[in-house]
Amino acid sequence: MRILVLLCSILFFFASCKDKKSPDVRVPIEKKNDSETIKYAKSFSVNEFETHKEIIVNSAWPNSNKSFRYLLVKKGQKMPVLNEKDVVIEIPVERVVVMSTTNIPALEYLNLDEKLIGFPNTDFISSEKTRAHIENGKIKDLNHELDLNMELLLELQPELVIGFSVNGNNKTLDQIEKFGIPVVLDGGWTEQHPLGRAEWIKFIAAFFDKSEIANKIFSTIETDYLNAKETALSAKEKPVVFSGSMFKDVWNVPGGKSFMAKYLEDANTEYIWKNNQATGSLQLNFENVLQKAQHAQFWIGAGAFENKEQMSDSHKGYTYFDAFKNNKIYGYTKQIGPKGGLLYYELGPLRPDIILKDMIYIAHPGLLEDYTPYFFQNLK
Repeated sequence: MRILVLLCSILFFFASCKDKKSPDVRVPIEKKNDSETIKYAKSFSVNEFETHKEIIVNSAWPNSNKSFRYLLVKKGQKMPVLNEKDVVIEIPVERVVVMSTTNIPALEYLNLDEKLIGFPNTDFISSEKTRAHIENGKIKDLNHELDLNMELLLELQPELVIGFSVNGNNKTLDQIEKFGIPVVLDGGWTEQHPLGRAEWIKFIAAFFDKSEIANKIFSTIETDYLNAKETALSAKEKPVVFSGSMFKDVWNVPGGKSFMAKYLEDANTEYIWKNNQATGSLQLNFENVLQKAQHAQFWIGAGAFENKEQMSDSHKGYTYFDAFKNNKIYGYTKQIGPKGGLLYYELGPLRPDIILKDMIYIAHPGLLEDYTPYFFQNLK
């Protein structure tokens, strides 16, 4: 019986896809009218046409040389001429599945959380608001992203799946596309500027025809971030800091051009690896890090540890650093969801202003009056 339901669903989606792409509803692409301003994000662009909106994602994963073109057409309007690689999405989308927790805050801020109908492994979601939708059955658990419950996905009949790719190979997303369900790739995690990551709320909003609201939300976040950065510049001292932690025998340190290094720069700190040109993480051994960072004043971003005891149990070498001895270690584990997820990973990309203020509070005590850190906490 389950197999029969799945086959019927597949036929339904193929038929639907065929209907949407029939030649009698296509019209020529009109002259470009305007382009939406993207200020910090480098991995996507938005262009306005007379008949539709075009989104191009040019960096869905690190070092990608492939671009993806999505055509957004309002429901009831004719579609533009397209080639085989174009993905057409009728907007506004009413039923969506997302594959990353980083999309959850954007949906909530845009008041679109009730449009979410499915997510792989809902235990990863920390937001209280979205968890309430999970508990009342509005959001279905689709199992793991590498072993998606495809039968349930087809029963949910999403109009769009927002996914991501680590290296361009994603069999699950490829399979979803074969069923005629539009799939788009969110490359926000590849951005190197914190505000660039936050600006991907404009990407999410476009599929729901909420661009105007997204622009206002982002503008508020941007202003808050830049004001905090300006405040940090008034600090009299520039403390020396380092970041990262060990995984097995490798210490992952943020590269000098990474988004974490940008945070530390804007917080007006002296990041030890600031002159490094890497945009991702550096893989160093313990001795390398100890030699350069042993006497640093602050250790900001010490992995997912909740206290110093966990750290010393994990690696005795952590205790050799002055920051450990002087209780100047700060981790992003202050907000933990009911199922163990870290809100820092979920909400942080959309709210870089909060992360920056947390870091300023740590590095420059007293500079931010009446401020309480939200993501970061001192590890005791």
